[in-house]
Amino acid sequence: MSERENDIAEPADLTEAEDLPESVAEATHDKDDRLTPDFVDAVIEQVEAGDVEAARALVEPLHPADIADLFELAPNDQRQPLANALADLLDGDVLAEMNDWVREQVLEALSNEQVADLASELDTDDAVAIIEDMDIEDQREVLRAMEPDDRAAIEEALSYPEESAGRLMQRELIAVPQHWLVGDVLDYLRGNSDLTTDFWEIFVVDHKHHPVGTCKLSWILRSQRDVPVADMMQDEQTLIPVDMDQEEVALRFQKYALISAAVVDTSGRLVGMITVDDVVHIIQEEAGEDVLRLSGAGDGDINEPLRLTVRTRLMWLLVNLPTAMLAAAVVGLFNGEIARYAVLAALMGIVTGMGGNAGTQTLAVVVRALATNQLTESNTWRMIGREFRIAATNGIMLGLLIGGGSYLYFYVLSIGAPHWRIDLAVVFGLAILINNMVAGLSGVLVPLTLEKFRVDPAVSSAVFVTMCTDCMGFLSFLGLAAIFIPG
Repeated sequence: MSERENDIAEPADLTEAEDLPESVAEATHDKDDRLTPDFVDAVIEQVEAGDVEAARALVEPLHPADIADLFELAPNDQRQPLANALADLLDGDVLAEMNDWVREQVLEALSNEQVADLASELDTDDAVAIIEDMDIEDQREVLRAMEPDDRAAIEEALSYPEESAGRLMQRELIAVPQHWLVGDVLDYLRGNSDLTTDFWEIFVVDHKHHPVGTCKLSWILRSQRDVPVADMMQDEQTLIPVDMDQEEVALRFQKYALISAAVVDTSGRLVGMITVDDVVHIIQEEAGEDVLRLSGAGDGDINEPLRLTVRTRLMWLLVNLPTAMLAAAVVGLFNGEIARYAVLAALMGIVTGMGGNAGTQTLAVVVRALATNQLTESNTWRMIGREFRIAATNGIMLGLLIGGGSYLYFYVLSIGAPHWRIDLAVVFGLAILINNMVAGLSGVLVPLTLEKFRVDPAVSSAVFVTMCTDCMGFLSFLGLAAIFIPG
């Protein structure tokens, strides 16, 4: 592991660097602990000027996470020159903290032998995160350049599905036999310098290497040497199957307040562990992913190549096109009514807009509940009833408010006969009520139906909910107008 891993992330003292602007020497971070634009510009200027030593003097005191931020804040065309100039500062810890798209650019400036050396410094899970996105041929060259043990561990991890516990876990852990005494464990920890140094629990295994319990490190340190491990270990533990999806792993950590957990293969043997620091990244990643999928924005990463972003968003917009055409077809059924009362064309957008907003609210709640396992078969009908009551209540309140408001508006302007104004207000209010109830039901039923057919609700729900609220909004408003407003 890199020695810089234990550095404290304090603003660097830049006064030792020569010929730097005075404003840059004052601080590297702003009040929110982010790298300042002046500092980023200063580093880039030194690289462009060919003064590698000055650039290194600026960057060397930084924490690995800050060095990673420096590359992410640098313009695209400056990242590879920056990587060439700071190659000796690009250790595995920096790459592990780096955005995936930025890291891909940086790795292009390094040889495969350098990447292999960097990956060897890391825990298996971080090394896999670096290597898995490389081209197959580059992966093979990197793996060939690594030590046999490291290569075998990474190859095994790459054999598991993406976003699974097998990709996420690290092999570096402490496991001891259940027949040992505390003294045996202490001697083992002190006598083996090649053991991992970052752990919170010691896993206890039987003769088949099946996990049978765990011991917190604090228990070992505070117990007498002659105490059997089997007497002090905690029998109950959360075991993570190697093929479990990372989102489910995160939910288990959250539910049981885990710091670390054992990962087992199909035969029940201990093959690795997952720690909470990795899970924090997963929770952040999955939460952001669902929100972006609902909007069709793809990965939503500002470092993603432009062509990929355009393709993702364009595909989503093309998927939405048929639903927009369907809504337009509904409007076309009532051309006569719109021709007689042009005001209908101005108001119908309010009905669909309010319904769309209500549907989005319900959809967001339901997708989140599904993702966090709060919504299951046991409470599905209760959830449907709850959202319908909410939608109906909101619909009644909005219908009275908007219907009454429209009557007063047209009364003040003296547009139309009194009965015409009353009829329009009633139609307007009823349409708002109907579309809100449709929005509430579709916001629940659409994601539940997709989930039942094993389709990710976060990806496809928004299209169908929008279609329902648009079509029913136009149909209810214009249809009621055709019935109740005299010609």
